[in-house]
Amino acid sequence: MKKSFDVVVIGTGEAGSAVAMQCRAAGRTVAIVDSRPFGGTCGLRGCDPKKVLVGAAEIIDRKRRMEGRGIAGDLRIDWPELIRFKGTFTDPFPRHREDGFVQAGVETFHGRARFLDARSIEVGEDVLDGAHLVIAVGAWPARLGIEGENNLTRSDQFLDLPELPRRIVFVGGGYIAFEFSHIAARAGATVTILHRGAQPLKHFDQDLVARLLERTSDVGIDVRTGTKVTSVEGTPGNFKVTALTDSESEVFEADMVVHAAGRAPELDDLDLSAAGVEFDRRGVRVNGHLQSVSNPAVYAAGDAADSGGLPETPLAQYEGGLVADNILEGNQRTADYLGMASVVYSIPALGAVGMTEQEAQAKGLSFTVNQADTSGWYSARRVAEPASMYKILVEEGSGKILGAHLLGPEADELANVFALAIRADVRADALKHALFVYPTQASNMAWML
Repeated sequence: MKKSFDVVVIGTGEAGSAVAMQCRAAGRTVAIVDSRPFGGTCGLRGCDPKKVLVGAAEIIDRKRRMEGRGIAGDLRIDWPELIRFKGTFTDPFPRHREDGFVQAGVETFHGRARFLDARSIEVGEDVLDGAHLVIAVGAWPARLGIEGENNLTRSDQFLDLPELPRRIVFVGGGYIAFEFSHIAARAGATVTILHRGAQPLKHFDQDLVARLLERTSDVGIDVRTGTKVTSVEGTPGNFKVTALTDSESEVFEADMVVHAAGRAPELDDLDLSAAGVEFDRRGVRVNGHLQSVSNPAVYAAGDAADSGGLPETPLAQYEGGLVADNILEGNQRTADYLGMASVVYSIPALGAVGMTEQEAQAKGLSFTVNQADTSGWYSARRVAEPASMYKILVEEGSGKILGAHLLGPEADELANVFALAIRADVRADALKHALFVYPTQASNMAWML
Protein backbone atom coordinates (compact mmCIF):
# COMPACT_ATOMS: atom_id res chain seq x y z
CA MET A 1 0.00 0.00 0.00
CA LYS A 2 1.27 3.46 -0.91
CA LYS A 3 0.86 6.32 1.57
CA SER A 4 2.02 9.93 1.57
CA PHE A 5 3.13 12.02 4.54
CA ASP A 6 4.66 15.38 5.21
CA VAL A 7 7.40 13.73 7.28
CA VAL A 8 8.64 10.14 7.37
CA VAL A 9 11.00 9.28 10.25
CA ILE A 10 13.17 6.15 10.33
CA GLY A 11 14.04 5.26 13.93
CA THR A 12 12.13 5.58 17.21
CA GLY A 13 14.98 6.57 19.53
CA GLU A 14 15.40 9.99 21.09
CA ALA A 15 16.25 11.80 17.84
CA GLY A 16 13.51 10.23 15.74
CA SER A 17 10.89 10.58 18.46
CA ALA A 18 11.69 14.28 18.90
CA VAL A 19 11.25 14.92 15.18
CA ALA A 20 8.02 12.95 14.93
CA MET A 21 6.28 14.43 17.95
CA GLN A 22 7.30 18.02 17.23
CA CYS A 23 6.27 17.87 13.58
CA ARG A 24 2.98 16.21 14.46
CA ALA A 25 2.28 18.84 17.14
CA ALA A 26 2.71 21.45 14.40
CA GLY A 27 -0.02 19.78 12.34
CA ARG A 28 2.11 17.83 9.88
CA THR A 29 1.22 14.28 8.84
CA VAL A 30 3.93 12.00 10.19
CA ALA A 31 4.93 8.35 9.86
CA ILE A 32 7.58 6.64 11.96
CA VAL A 33 9.30 3.34 11.23
CA ASP A 34 11.42 0.89 13.24
CA SER A 35 12.56 -2.67 12.65
CA ARG A 36 13.07 -3.26 16.37
CA PRO A 37 10.83 -2.67 19.38
CA PHE A 38 10.02 1.01 19.57
CA GLY A 39 12.20 3.09 21.88
CA GLY A 40 15.72 3.16 20.47
CA THR A 41 19.06 2.46 22.08
CA CYS A 42 18.95 4.67 25.17
CA GLY A 43 15.67 3.44 26.65
CA LEU A 44 16.04 -0.21 25.68
CA ARG A 45 19.65 -1.16 24.97
CA GLY A 46 21.86 1.58 26.42
CA CYS A 47 21.70 4.42 28.92
CA ASP A 48 18.69 3.46 31.02
CA PRO A 49 19.23 -0.28 31.52
CA LYS A 50 22.98 0.23 31.88
CA LYS A 51 22.52 2.79 34.66
CA VAL A 52 20.28 0.36 36.56
CA LEU A 53 23.13 -2.16 36.57
CA VAL A 54 25.68 0.54 37.42
CA GLY A 55 23.56 1.51 40.41
CA ALA A 56 23.76 -2.03 41.81
CA ALA A 57 27.52 -2.16 41.23
CA GLU A 58 27.95 1.19 43.00
CA ILE A 59 26.25 -0.21 46.09
CA ILE A 60 28.63 -3.17 46.18
CA ASP A 61 31.65 -0.97 45.63
CA ARG A 62 30.64 1.55 48.27
CA LYS A 63 30.02 -1.20 50.79
CA ARG A 64 33.52 -2.56 50.17
CA ARG A 65 35.08 0.90 50.45
CA MET A 66 33.30 1.54 53.73
CA GLU A 67 34.33 -1.70 55.40
CA GLY A 68 36.13 -0.78 58.62
CA ARG A 69 34.43 2.61 58.53
CA GLY A 70 31.16 1.61 60.13
CA ILE A 71 29.82 -0.81 57.50
CA ALA A 72 30.01 -4.58 57.97
CA GLY A 73 28.32 -7.73 56.70
CA ASP A 74 28.03 -9.60 53.42
CA LEU A 75 26.52 -8.11 50.29
CA ARG A 76 26.43 -9.43 46.74
CA ILE A 77 24.68 -8.92 43.42
CA ASP A 78 21.96 -11.43 42.55
CA TRP A 79 22.39 -11.15 38.79
CA PRO A 80 19.13 -12.81 37.64
CA GLU A 81 17.16 -10.68 40.09
CA LEU A 82 18.98 -7.55 38.94
CA ILE A 83 18.15 -8.31 35.29
CA ARG A 84 14.51 -8.80 36.24
CA PHE A 85 14.55 -5.43 37.99
CA LYS A 86 16.13 -3.88 34.90
CA GLY A 87 13.28 -5.35 32.89
CA THR A 88 10.72 -3.35 34.87
CA PHE A 89 12.16 -0.30 33.11
CA THR A 90 12.76 -1.70 29.62
CA ASP A 91 9.91 -4.20 29.10
CA PRO A 92 7.02 -1.68 29.16
CA PHE A 93 8.93 0.96 27.21
CA PRO A 94 8.21 -0.07 23.59
CA ARG A 95 4.45 -0.16 24.15
CA HIS A 96 4.56 3.11 26.07
CA ARG A 97 6.45 4.85 23.26
CA GLU A 98 4.26 3.47 20.50
CA ASP A 99 1.10 4.40 22.40
CA GLY A 100 2.46 7.92 22.66
CA PHE A 101 2.87 8.09 18.90
CA VAL A 102 -0.60 6.71 18.25
CA GLN A 103 -2.24 9.11 20.68
CA ALA A 104 -0.44 12.02 19.02
CA GLY A 105 -1.61 10.92 15.58
CA VAL A 106 1.73 9.64 14.31
CA GLU A 107 1.24 6.58 12.09
CA THR A 108 3.54 3.71 13.12
CA PHE A 109 5.15 1.05 10.95
CA HIS A 110 7.18 -2.02 11.99
CA GLY A 111 9.86 -3.30 9.63
CA ARG A 112 13.18 -2.43 8.04
CA ALA A 113 13.10 0.60 5.79
CA ARG A 114 14.68 0.64 2.35
CA PHE A 115 14.86 3.69 0.10
CA LEU A 116 13.25 3.36 -3.32
CA ASP A 117 14.07 6.84 -4.56
CA ALA A 118 14.78 10.35 -3.30
CA ARG A 119 11.47 10.71 -1.42
CA SER A 120 10.10 7.27 -0.69
CA ILE A 121 10.90 4.16 1.33
CA GLU A 122 9.61 0.62 1.38
CA VAL A 123 8.61 -1.04 4.67
CA GLY A 124 7.31 -4.55 4.16
CA GLU A 125 4.39 -4.24 1.75
CA ASP A 126 3.98 -0.49 2.36
CA VAL A 127 5.54 2.33 0.36
CA LEU A 128 5.81 5.61 2.26
CA ASP A 129 6.29 8.87 0.38
CA GLY A 130 7.53 11.88 2.32
CA ALA A 131 8.01 15.54 1.53
CA HIS A 132 10.78 15.19 4.12
CA LEU A 133 12.49 12.02 5.33
CA VAL A 134 14.55 11.79 8.50
CA ILE A 135 17.18 9.13 9.13
CA ALA A 136 17.56 8.51 12.87
CA VAL A 137 18.39 4.82 12.97
CA GLY A 138 21.15 5.03 15.58
CA ALA A 139 24.29 2.93 15.67
CA TRP A 140 25.29 -0.71 15.75
CA PRO A 141 28.51 -2.51 16.78
CA ALA A 142 31.16 -1.73 14.17
CA ARG A 143 32.55 -4.49 12.01
CA LEU A 144 35.99 -5.46 13.29
CA GLY A 145 37.17 -7.79 10.55
CA ILE A 146 38.52 -10.42 12.93
CA GLU A 147 38.21 -14.18 12.65
CA GLY A 148 35.28 -15.48 14.68
CA GLU A 149 33.67 -12.06 14.99
CA ASN A 150 30.24 -13.69 15.17
CA ASN A 151 31.25 -15.12 18.55
CA LEU A 152 31.23 -11.65 20.11
CA THR A 153 28.40 -10.72 22.45
CA ARG A 154 26.82 -7.34 21.70
CA SER A 155 26.25 -4.76 24.42
CA ASP A 156 22.47 -5.14 24.17
CA GLN A 157 22.84 -8.90 24.68
CA PHE A 158 25.02 -8.30 27.74
CA LEU A 159 22.21 -6.25 29.28
CA ASP A 160 19.87 -9.23 28.98
CA LEU A 161 22.15 -12.01 30.27
CA PRO A 162 20.13 -14.39 32.48
CA GLU A 163 23.35 -15.40 34.23
CA LEU A 164 26.70 -13.62 34.37
CA PRO A 165 29.60 -15.70 33.00
CA ARG A 166 32.59 -16.22 35.27
CA ARG A 167 35.31 -15.05 32.82
CA ILE A 168 34.65 -12.15 30.46
CA VAL A 169 36.91 -10.53 27.86
CA PHE A 170 36.02 -7.14 26.40
CA VAL A 171 37.38 -6.35 22.94
CA GLY A 172 38.02 -2.59 22.87
CA GLY A 173 38.66 0.07 25.48
CA GLY A 174 35.90 2.65 25.17
CA TYR A 175 32.74 3.55 27.10
CA ILE A 176 31.15 0.10 26.87
CA ALA A 177 34.27 -1.73 28.01
CA PHE A 178 34.82 0.36 31.11
CA GLU A 179 31.19 0.67 32.11
CA PHE A 180 30.32 -2.99 31.67
CA SER A 181 33.61 -4.28 33.08
CA HIS A 182 33.09 -2.28 36.28
CA ILE A 183 29.61 -3.77 36.58
CA ALA A 184 30.78 -7.33 35.90
CA ALA A 185 33.72 -7.13 38.29
CA ARG A 186 31.49 -6.00 41.17
CA ALA A 187 29.15 -8.87 40.32
CA GLY A 188 31.97 -11.36 40.75
CA ALA A 189 33.30 -11.96 37.22
CA THR A 190 36.96 -12.09 36.25
CA VAL A 191 37.35 -9.36 33.63
CA THR A 192 39.93 -8.52 30.98
CA ILE A 193 39.90 -5.54 28.59
CA LEU A 194 41.92 -5.87 25.38
CA HIS A 195 42.48 -2.50 23.68
CA ARG A 196 44.44 -2.20 20.45
CA GLY A 197 45.50 1.42 21.00
CA ALA A 198 48.06 2.85 23.38
CA GLN A 199 45.44 4.78 25.35
CA PRO A 200 41.89 3.79 26.23
CA LEU A 201 39.15 6.42 26.51
CA LYS A 202 41.21 8.65 24.23
CA HIS A 203 38.64 11.47 24.12
CA PHE A 204 39.02 12.08 27.87
CA ASP A 205 41.79 13.80 29.80
CA GLN A 206 44.57 11.25 29.98
CA ASP A 207 45.79 12.26 33.45
CA LEU A 208 42.37 11.38 34.83
CA VAL A 209 42.18 8.26 32.66
CA ALA A 210 45.50 7.11 34.15
CA ARG A 211 44.06 7.40 37.65
CA LEU A 212 40.91 5.56 36.59
CA LEU A 213 43.09 2.79 35.17
CA GLU A 214 44.79 2.42 38.55
CA ARG A 215 41.40 2.20 40.25
CA THR A 216 40.23 -0.26 37.59
CA SER A 217 43.24 -2.47 38.25
CA ASP A 218 42.68 -2.27 42.00
CA VAL A 219 39.27 -3.94 41.64
CA GLY A 220 40.81 -6.78 39.64
CA ILE A 221 40.10 -5.72 36.05
CA ASP A 222 43.04 -6.52 33.76
CA VAL A 223 43.42 -3.77 31.13
CA ARG A 224 45.81 -4.60 28.28
CA THR A 225 46.70 -1.79 25.86
CA GLY A 226 48.55 -2.25 22.58
CA THR A 227 46.73 -5.55 22.27
CA LYS A 228 45.09 -6.27 18.93
CA VAL A 229 42.55 -9.11 18.90
CA THR A 230 42.93 -11.26 15.78
CA SER A 231 40.52 -14.13 16.43
CA VAL A 232 37.85 -15.45 18.76
CA GLU A 233 37.43 -19.21 18.61
CA GLY A 234 35.37 -21.73 20.53
CA THR A 235 31.92 -21.88 22.06
CA PRO A 236 30.21 -20.11 24.98
CA GLY A 237 31.99 -21.13 28.14
CA ASN A 238 35.14 -22.09 26.26
CA PHE A 239 36.42 -19.24 24.07
CA LYS A 240 40.02 -18.61 23.15
CA VAL A 241 40.84 -15.02 22.22
CA THR A 242 44.05 -14.59 20.28
CA ALA A 243 45.72 -11.18 20.33
CA LEU A 244 48.96 -9.63 19.17
CA THR A 245 51.02 -7.78 21.74
CA ASP A 246 54.35 -6.27 20.64
CA SER A 247 54.38 -8.64 17.66
CA GLU A 248 53.89 -11.64 19.95
CA SER A 249 50.75 -13.73 20.10
CA GLU A 250 48.91 -14.29 23.37
CA VAL A 251 45.78 -16.33 24.07
CA PHE A 252 43.13 -15.34 26.62
CA GLU A 253 40.50 -17.82 27.80
CA ALA A 254 36.96 -16.65 28.43
CA ASP A 255 33.41 -17.84 28.93
CA MET A 256 32.11 -14.81 27.03
CA VAL A 257 33.71 -12.21 24.73
CA VAL A 258 32.01 -8.81 24.45
CA HIS A 259 32.21 -6.38 21.52
CA ALA A 260 33.32 -3.06 23.02
CA ALA A 261 35.33 -1.68 20.09
CA GLY A 262 33.05 1.08 18.92
CA ARG A 263 29.77 1.53 17.10
CA ALA A 264 28.92 2.67 13.59
CA PRO A 265 25.77 4.19 12.06
CA GLU A 266 23.38 1.42 11.07
CA LEU A 267 22.95 2.47 7.44
CA ASP A 268 24.15 -0.47 5.37
CA ASP A 269 20.79 -1.93 4.33
CA LEU A 270 18.84 1.33 3.86
CA ASP A 271 19.95 1.50 0.20
CA LEU A 272 20.83 5.17 0.55
CA SER A 273 22.29 5.23 -2.95
CA ALA A 274 18.76 4.86 -4.34
CA ALA A 275 17.91 8.16 -2.65
CA GLY A 276 21.11 9.88 -3.69
CA VAL A 277 22.13 10.25 -0.03
CA GLU A 278 25.87 10.49 0.56
CA PHE A 279 27.31 8.81 3.65
CA ASP A 280 30.50 7.40 5.08
CA ARG A 281 31.55 5.39 8.13
CA ARG A 282 30.66 8.35 10.37
CA GLY A 283 27.10 8.63 9.09
CA VAL A 284 24.94 10.53 6.63
CA ARG A 285 26.85 13.55 5.36
CA VAL A 286 24.92 16.61 6.52
CA ASN A 287 25.27 20.39 6.53
CA GLY A 288 24.92 22.62 9.59
CA HIS A 289 21.12 22.27 9.39
CA LEU A 290 21.51 18.46 9.60
CA GLN A 291 20.20 18.22 6.05
CA SER A 292 21.74 15.75 3.61
CA VAL A 293 24.36 17.48 1.47
CA SER A 294 23.18 15.52 -1.56
CA ASN A 295 19.39 15.14 -1.14
CA PRO A 296 17.58 18.19 0.32
CA ALA A 297 14.50 16.11 1.17
CA VAL A 298 16.49 14.06 3.67
CA TYR A 299 17.73 15.00 7.14
CA ALA A 300 19.67 12.91 9.66
CA ALA A 301 20.05 13.14 13.43
CA GLY A 302 21.69 11.35 16.32
CA ASP A 303 24.21 8.59 15.74
CA ALA A 304 23.11 8.26 12.09
CA ALA A 305 24.41 11.74 11.19
CA ASP A 306 27.98 12.82 10.50
CA SER A 307 27.31 15.98 12.49
CA GLY A 308 30.48 16.15 14.55
CA GLY A 309 28.61 15.79 17.85
CA LEU A 310 29.11 13.22 20.58
CA PRO A 311 27.19 9.91 20.69
CA GLU A 312 25.05 11.12 23.58
CA THR A 313 21.31 10.91 24.26
CA PRO A 314 20.89 14.64 25.01
CA LEU A 315 22.60 15.43 21.74
CA ALA A 316 20.24 13.09 19.86
CA GLN A 317 17.25 14.82 21.46
CA TYR A 318 18.74 18.22 20.64
CA GLU A 319 19.41 17.26 17.03
CA GLY A 320 15.91 15.83 16.67
CA GLY A 321 14.42 19.11 17.81
CA LEU A 322 16.71 21.04 15.49
CA VAL A 323 15.73 18.91 12.50
CA ALA A 324 12.04 19.38 13.32
CA ASP A 325 12.49 23.15 13.51
CA ASN A 326 14.31 23.21 10.18
CA ILE A 327 11.62 21.13 8.48
CA LEU A 328 8.89 23.36 9.88
CA GLU A 329 10.61 26.71 9.46
CA GLY A 330 12.91 26.23 6.49
CA ASN A 331 16.46 25.71 7.78
CA GLN A 332 16.61 28.57 10.27
CA ARG A 333 18.77 26.77 12.85
CA THR A 334 22.28 25.34 12.81
CA ALA A 335 23.76 22.93 15.31
CA ASP A 336 25.67 24.30 18.30
CA TYR A 337 27.39 21.72 20.50
CA LEU A 338 29.04 24.12 22.94
CA GLY A 339 29.13 22.74 26.47
CA MET A 340 28.15 19.17 25.65
CA ALA A 341 29.08 16.92 28.57
CA SER A 342 30.17 13.30 28.30
CA VAL A 343 30.47 10.75 31.08
CA VAL A 344 31.84 7.23 31.40
CA TYR A 345 29.80 5.45 34.07
CA SER A 346 32.71 3.52 35.50
CA ILE A 347 33.12 3.44 39.29
CA PRO A 348 33.94 6.19 39.95
CA ALA A 349 32.55 8.09 36.98
CA LEU A 350 34.76 10.01 34.56
CA GLY A 351 33.34 13.21 33.07
CA ALA A 352 34.37 15.77 30.49
CA VAL A 353 32.92 19.07 29.28
CA GLY A 354 34.44 21.41 26.73
CA MET A 355 38.04 21.38 25.54
CA THR A 356 40.99 19.28 26.58
CA GLU A 357 44.36 20.97 27.10
CA GLN A 358 45.47 19.79 23.66
CA GLU A 359 42.38 21.21 21.96
CA ALA A 360 42.75 24.58 23.71
CA GLN A 361 46.43 24.73 22.76
CA ALA A 362 45.61 23.88 19.15
CA LYS A 363 43.25 26.89 19.07
CA GLY A 364 46.04 29.12 20.32
CA LEU A 365 44.21 30.03 23.52
CA SER A 366 45.93 31.30 26.65
CA PHE A 367 44.60 29.55 29.71
CA THR A 368 45.38 28.38 33.20
CA VAL A 369 44.96 24.80 34.39
CA ASN A 370 43.57 24.27 37.86
CA GLN A 371 43.98 20.67 38.92
CA ALA A 372 44.25 18.58 42.07
CA ASP A 373 43.85 15.13 43.52
CA THR A 374 40.77 15.43 45.72
CA SER A 375 40.79 11.99 47.30
CA GLY A 376 41.57 13.69 50.61
CA TRP A 377 38.71 16.20 50.31
CA TYR A 378 35.65 15.69 52.47
CA SER A 379 33.40 14.78 49.51
CA ALA A 380 35.62 11.81 48.60
CA ARG A 381 36.75 10.82 52.10
CA ARG A 382 33.22 10.46 53.48
CA VAL A 383 32.54 7.71 50.91
CA ALA A 384 36.13 6.36 51.01
CA GLU A 385 36.71 6.94 47.29
CA PRO A 386 40.45 6.86 46.56
CA ALA A 387 40.19 8.00 42.92
CA SER A 388 39.02 11.61 42.82
CA MET A 389 40.57 14.34 40.66
CA TYR A 390 39.72 17.39 38.60
CA LYS A 391 41.26 19.57 35.92
CA ILE A 392 39.62 22.87 34.96
CA LEU A 393 40.77 25.08 32.05
CA VAL A 394 40.09 28.81 32.44
CA GLU A 395 40.88 31.34 29.71
CA GLU A 396 43.25 34.06 30.83
CA GLY A 397 41.76 37.53 30.78
CA SER A 398 38.15 36.61 30.03
CA GLY A 399 37.70 34.04 32.81
CA LYS A 400 35.77 31.76 30.42
CA ILE A 401 35.65 28.13 31.43
CA LEU A 402 37.09 26.29 28.46
CA GLY A 403 36.95 22.76 29.80
CA ALA A 404 36.22 20.72 32.90
CA HIS A 405 37.51 17.19 33.49
CA LEU A 406 36.26 15.27 36.50
CA LEU A 407 36.84 11.91 38.16
CA GLY A 408 35.19 10.84 41.37
CA PRO A 409 31.90 10.67 43.26
CA GLU A 410 29.03 12.39 41.44
CA ALA A 411 31.30 13.49 38.60
CA ASP A 412 28.30 13.22 36.28
CA GLU A 413 26.23 15.78 38.18
CA LEU A 414 29.21 18.10 38.57
CA ALA A 415 29.77 17.84 34.81
CA ASN A 416 26.21 19.12 34.33
CA VAL A 417 27.00 22.28 36.30
CA PHE A 418 30.09 22.97 34.22
CA ALA A 419 28.14 22.20 31.03
CA LEU A 420 25.60 24.86 31.99
CA ALA A 421 28.36 27.33 32.83
CA ILE A 422 30.10 26.84 29.48
CA ARG A 423 26.92 26.98 27.41
CA ALA A 424 25.46 29.97 29.27
CA ASP A 425 28.85 31.73 29.40
CA VAL A 426 28.98 31.89 33.18
CA ARG A 427 32.50 33.00 33.95
CA ALA A 428 34.78 31.34 36.51
CA ASP A 429 34.56 34.23 38.97
CA ALA A 430 30.75 34.14 39.01
CA LEU A 431 30.71 30.39 39.46
CA LYS A 432 33.36 30.60 42.16
CA HIS A 433 31.13 32.89 44.22
CA ALA A 434 27.87 30.98 43.71
CA LEU A 435 26.21 30.01 46.99
CA PHE A 436 25.88 26.26 46.56
CA VAL A 437 24.50 23.96 49.23
CA TYR A 438 27.24 22.53 51.47
CA PRO A 439 28.54 19.85 51.71
CA THR A 440 28.02 18.86 48.08
CA GLN A 441 30.24 18.30 45.08
CA ALA A 442 29.05 21.62 43.64
CA SER A 443 30.24 23.44 46.75
CA ASN A 444 33.76 22.23 45.88
CA MET A 445 33.71 24.36 42.73
CA ALA A 446 34.89 27.46 44.59
CA TRP A 447 38.13 25.64 45.36
CA MET A 448 38.42 24.21 41.85
CA LEU A 449 38.30 27.66 40.23
